Amino acid sequence: MTLSPAIRRALISVSDKTGLDVFAHQLIAAGVEIFSTGGTRRYLEEAGVAVRDVADYTGFPEMMDGRVKTLHPKVHGGLLCRHDNPNDMASLAERGILSFELVVVNLYPFEQTVARKDVTLEESIEQIDIGGPSMVRSAAKNHAFVTLATEPSQYDAIIEQIKANGCTTLDLRRQLAGAAFTRTAAYDVAIASYLAHCFGSPQETATASLFPATIKLALEQRAALRYGENPHQAAALYTAADAAPNSLVNAEQLNGKELSYNNLLDLDAAVAIARSLPQPGVAVLKHNNPCGAATGKSLADAAAKAWDGDPLSAFGSVLGVNVPVDGPMADFLAEPGKFVEAIVAPDFTAEAVEILTTKPKWKANVRLLRLGELPAGQGAAVLRAIDGGMLCQAADDLPDDTSAWQVVTDAQPSDALQADLAFAWAVCRHVKSNAIVLAKDQSLVGVGAGQMSRVDSVELSIRKAGDRTRGAVLASDAFFPFDDSIHQAAEAGVAALIQPGGSRRDDEVIAACNQHGLPMIFTGIRHFRH
Repeated sequence: MTLSPAIRRALISVSDKTGLDVFAHQLIAAGVEIFSTGGTRRYLEEAGVAVRDVADYTGFPEMMDGRVKTLHPKVHGGLLCRHDNPNDMASLAERGILSFELVVVNLYPFEQTVARKDVTLEESIEQIDIGGPSMVRSAAKNHAFVTLATEPSQYDAIIEQIKANGCTTLDLRRQLAGAAFTRTAAYDVAIASYLAHCFGSPQETATASLFPATIKLALEQRAALRYGENPHQAAALYTAADAAPNSLVNAEQLNGKELSYNNLLDLDAAVAIARSLPQPGVAVLKHNNPCGAATGKSLADAAAKAWDGDPLSAFGSVLGVNVPVDGPMADFLAEPGKFVEAIVAPDFTAEAVEILTTKPKWKANVRLLRLGELPAGQGAAVLRAIDGGMLCQAADDLPDDTSAWQVVTDAQPSDALQADLAFAWAVCRHVKSNAIVLAKDQSLVGVGAGQMSRVDSVELSIRKAGDRTRGAVLASDAFFPFDDSIHQAAEAGVAALIQPGGSRRDDEVIAACNQHGLPMIFTGIRHFRH
């Protein structure tokens, strides 16, 4: 265990003052002299902490509204000096520079600032910290002699060692230095990403601005998961620094066991489907595919219709809801014979929480996630890992332009069929391709997902729907290459179809619909989901 020089002086400059007053009083009690700047100095003085002003020490007052205060040789000389190097220490003595053995710095809240909807460019620029990262880098580089705290959660470990030894161990300083460089790297990525979004680059087109030449990722581990998709796979959850407050990673868990890897995948899909449904809407997810989805006269009605889409598969499912979960819906879910792994919704009434956490057998385990306002689709860039790299594309989460839809058959859909066709189309984009969805009365009654043949998906959806196929509408995520699926659907009693169109055999498919008197809509847009 290698110890540093005794910690005699601390330099403190923070934006997040959580726990700082307690930590500073502990340092004073341990005989540490504290130097500070600006707002941090005033905060410490108001807390009754004896503190020296950095400007008085350097002889150079803060200027430019605080933009220049710690960028001074008497600061960085005291951070970078090697205590075992006689020349370094002689230089300090010759120039009247004091050494700092402890630095406590966290950076301006740039990420939180740019996440605000009403933020201006000028406000964002002012939150680009200069002095903070400079001090962090100096202290982290010289971690052989300097202890560095960049977040309040590190205070306890530091003060424990100072109280015990008057200094810290090299192991701790190395860990703190690594965390510091991780923080500054994430900070720089956030700034670079924001400026790229605001300014782009001279050679970028409007499309290229979504896909810059270099993509910089800054992800912070939120939780170590018990395992991944399978028990033999390790896994963890990471969150982006600029994640919106109402994104899934920031949802508030009100009840239940810790979330698993598969829970999170299903919950992500549940949010996407719930967002697509008319209100009040409920989506029932199993293995990342909807096995039920519905809208209804009430939320409880929607939940019952969604559950009935495939009651067998719904057991042990994850639910996505697009309005606050209320008591009647909770009562429905608490009925005997039902089991739910997790529910994500904008909110839960007090009555719903009481029911779900006291009535069913699974009450202690069900995960209840409050999302806040359901996030709207933005067509933002999304990444997907492949061997040795990443694929990037615009998210398929923007609403379709229904004004571009065309009825291409002799038969015209009724208003009721039109509504069911729109509902089926909204759900279909969330089903693994080849995707076929059957819907009736604004609820999902049959799904064919992930089949290599579209004919197989049609057959599977009809088998799942059973007698409910009669009078249902059929949505296909891509065009029908042949007319065989049309004849198959007509025989089962399908009442109308919706698909993108675009096949060389569209005329044959339209003719088959006309033969059976079926209305069909071409949307002109495909929704593959691989």
